[in-house]
Amino acid sequence: MLTPQDDLLGHQTPTTFDHVGTSDPAWMERLWYTGHAVPAGNVVFDIGLGYHPNRNVMDAFAGAEVDGIQYNFRVSRRARPNPLETTIGPLKIEVIEGLRRHRLTLAENDSPVSFDMEFIATMNPHEEEQHYRRRQGRVTEHMARAEQLGRYTGWLKIGEKTYDMGAETWLGQRDHSWGIRAEMRTDESHPPVTFYPPFLYSWVTVQFPTRGLHVFFKERAPGEKIYLSGEEVFAVGERARPGSLLEDVKYDFNFADDPRGQTVESAEFELHFADGSSRKIQIRTLPGRYYLKGGLYGGLNGWFQGDDKGKFHSEHERWDLRDPQTRRLARTLSDHVIEVRDGDEIGYGIIEYGVGKDFPLYKNVQMHPPI
Repeated sequence: MLTPQDDLLGHQTPTTFDHVGTSDPAWMERLWYTGHAVPAGNVVFDIGLGYHPNRNVMDAFAGAEVDGIQYNFRVSRRARPNPLETTIGPLKIEVIEGLRRHRLTLAENDSPVSFDMEFIATMNPHEEEQHYRRRQGRVTEHMARAEQLGRYTGWLKIGEKTYDMGAETWLGQRDHSWGIRAEMRTDESHPPVTFYPPFLYSWVTVQFPTRGLHVFFKERAPGEKIYLSGEEVFAVGERARPGSLLEDVKYDFNFADDPRGQTVESAEFELHFADGSSRKIQIRTLPGRYYLKGGLYGGLNGWFQGDDKGKFHSEHERWDLRDPQTRRLARTLSDHVIEVRDGDEIGYGIIEYGVGKDFPLYKNVQMHPPI
């Protein structure tokens, strides 16, 4: 069907923009944002929207965590007859200026969370290396992702408290991915559950006053990377520097003595760049941590990303992360706020991490699910 987007250049197939070049139901497009107050790092929010054209579904989530309480809001609608309108009920995402400014709004709703904020890019985006995987002859992952650092202005309301967001104290990051995405099912109440061989992964974004870092790697065994992507980026509009691409990363994680799940307390990364330079950065986790299970990553209580929940559906809940049962439900996958020291500079960002069962390192945390 024709949509206003079809008046723009950029068609890749001889059909309208609401169709993609494959009928694979796993094809999706996702917008994701997170932000956090600095330097305390004690408040963090996450927002995401997924477009599933071959399932006729658009779904989204928004939530925040502060003082050990996480608030989750989820919403879904059938994509058609407005397949490219990034609005679902009270939640709306607007690209005001590509790679520069995005507006995110969540009107008052039944949950304790609402907001009206603008993401303003500070750094050039990082285009990740291609994600491609076959399993038993079938392409199970073939997607692109780009991520960008920025700052937020506007307001965020959590319960009775409203945070006025100033660009000096609210930092964040966003990404945009599209393509065939590997299915992730960790909701044990609704099998089948995805099987994962031994692995370790970490994804880090951090920004300093005049530059930023992106680091993403996965290993099956120590030093044996199955995926690596990263770059040192600079202010929006500055010329890209090919020598700033990441060529290798060595790591040393220090996990907290957390009886409820995998929790990184600190880490050191040794980064090696394409221009031959290398340096070490020290990472310290801060209190803010949003568990992505609240956004349906891996599924929650039988609802998985892309599921058809009808013409319109929404739900919300409040999690007390001090409760062991809630932490078991939330698992490990999360956006954890970090402070990073690189030489004399201090920066702030997000780290995601997980260690799978039977990975040769960090055995002491492997009794907890990694994703």
